[in-house]
Amino acid sequence: MKILAVDDEDSIRELLELQLKRNGYETLTAADGQAALEQAAQADLVLLDVMLPGIDGFEVCRRLKADPSTQAIPVIMLTAKSEEIDKVLGLELGADDYMVKPFSVRELLARIKAVLRRSQGSQPAAEQQLTIGPLVMDFSSYTARLGSERLMLTPKEYELLKLLVTNPGRAFMRDELLERVWGYEYYGDTRTVDVHIRHLRAKLAAIPELAEAIETVRGVGYRFVRGI
Repeated sequence: MKILAVDDEDSIRELLELQLKRNGYETLTAADGQAALEQAAQADLVLLDVMLPGIDGFEVCRRLKADPSTQAIPVIMLTAKSEEIDKVLGLELGADDYMVKPFSVRELLARIKAVLRRSQGSQPAAEQQLTIGPLVMDFSSYTARLGSERLMLTPKEYELLKLLVTNPGRAFMRDELLERVWGYEYYGDTRTVDVHIRHLRAKLAAIPELAEAIETVRGVGYRFVRGI
C-alpha cells in the first residue's frame, strides 16, 4: 500500500514518512497542495494537512473527490484546527476521516488500517450482488450503479449504503453506524453519520424513491425501507 503524506512542515512529513515505512507502507510526500494533486493518483490513501501554502487542504480534498480518477482514494485530513466547523467542512467535502494535531502515531496507524480495510472490501461469492429497483450494488467489485450510470461513492458512503440496504427495515442508532462502518472507536460525534447520509441521499436523488427510502428515525438514527 502506498500513502501520500501532505504537510508543509518538514518535521511532520519526515515523522510520517518514517513511521509509515516502519509499518510496511510505501510513501510519497508533498509540501503543498499542487504537489499533492499531482501525486494523489499514485496513492492508495492520502494524509492531507489543511493549512497548506497555495491550494489549501480543503480545496485539495474537494478536487480529489470531484475527479473520477481519484474520487475513491480515501483521504484522512490532518489539522491543528479543532473547531467543529472545520471538521464538518472536511467531511462535507468527502474526507473519510479527520484528525486534530497533535495526534498519536498509534491512533493514526489504527485509522489508516481501518480506512484501507473499508476501501478494499470483499464479500463471499453467494453475496456478490444486490439489486433494488435501478440500484445495483456489486460487492465483489465494490461498485454501485443507478441504471447504467455508476454511482461515485466514497468508501465510507459505500459501506454505509451497503449496511442499510442489506438490513432493510432495521433502524440503526448513529453510534452503531459509526462502529459498524468506521470499524473502530471513532473520536468524534455522530454528526459524521448525518453528513454521510446527506451525501448518499444527494447521490441517489435521481431516483427519489431510493433517496427517500433512507429514512430518519427520530431520536434513533436511520433505516432503509425497501419499498421500491
